[in-house]
Amino acid sequence: MYASLYPRLRAVKASLPLILHMTRQDLVERHTGSVLGATWTFVSPLVNILVFVLVFSSIMGARLEGFGAEIDRFAYSIYLICGMLAWIAFANSLGRITNLFRDQSHLVTKVNVSLLALPLSVLLTESVVYVIGTTFFIGFLLLVDFPISAWWLLVPVVFGLQSLFAYALGLTLALLSVFLRDIKEVVTVVLQLWFWVTPIVYVVEILPAWVQHGMQFNPFFVLVDAYRSLIMRQQLPDLLPLGLFALGSLLLLALALWLLHRTERDLRDCL
Repeated sequence: MYASLYPRLRAVKASLPLILHMTRQDLVERHTGSVLGATWTFVSPLVNILVFVLVFSSIMGARLEGFGAEIDRFAYSIYLICGMLAWIAFANSLGRITNLFRDQSHLVTKVNVSLLALPLSVLLTESVVYVIGTTFFIGFLLLVDFPISAWWLLVPVVFGLQSLFAYALGLTLALLSVFLRDIKEVVTVVLQLWFWVTPIVYVVEILPAWVQHGMQFNPFFVLVDAYRSLIMRQQLPDLLPLGLFALGSLLLLALALWLLHRTERDLRDCL
């Protein structure tokens, strides 16, 4: 399997122009036919930020203490946005990659495109949307005088680990979904459950102590806690959970490569 890895990487490089074209088309055409068109790519993240701020800070009055009288009013919204921006990017990436080979079956069967490269178009698209949302988020933080620290420079590193995990898990599920059609529905249900068992809209401190300790085995909690450490607490996140997360993602990627090696010929025939 690993002897064929270098040719696969060369195939990925050769497929990059197609992947960039697919990314551009995805961003431009996802709102084709609407009045605002591609402008929705910017409007949607902005609306999400405004909803999180207005609903939870102004209407519901949700607060987190410990950031100063002026900041406490918006602290819960900041806490929520840190998790929601990352979750939206992850859930969209995983869901779309899982169905990618079926959705792009015309490319898989008729064009000599690398199966390793195809998921990159999804990751690039969702990364662009995440960057747009994060830019609006930073603008909001500046408006409410929340300090922007140098720890923000590590946010792309955490997002890179998130993208690696989404790629490895998504590729594994995409390969399996060609032969097991129920994978698509299972992923939809699991993502819904995963969202609610992860402290994204609630604080982890409300959970029993044994559940809090168990959260270290929830991969997305490790990510969202790292985002909040960098952005809200302005400190280095716990490196041990992140290191184990990175190792687990690499092992998952190795599993995906093994599955691809074993199933690629049958996969193209099944599609």
